[in-house]
Amino acid sequence: MKYEEALNQLEAIVRKMEQGEYNIDELTEQLKKAQQLIQLCRDKLTKTDEEIKKILAKDE
Repeated sequence: MKYEEALNQLEAIVRKMEQGEYNIDELTEQLKKAQQLIQLCRDKLTKTDEEIKKILAKDE
């Protein structure tokens, strides 16, 4: 999954939570999914940051 897709899904979950669209069972499932999406986004950002640092270090 691409970063943008994960972020869009996460934003949709948050929006629905704020609007109270989930019942208690759905809320639990969506919170678990949100945690996974957050971790995926965090991992992708960390990997990208490391790659950028490597590229910049080569130029020095």
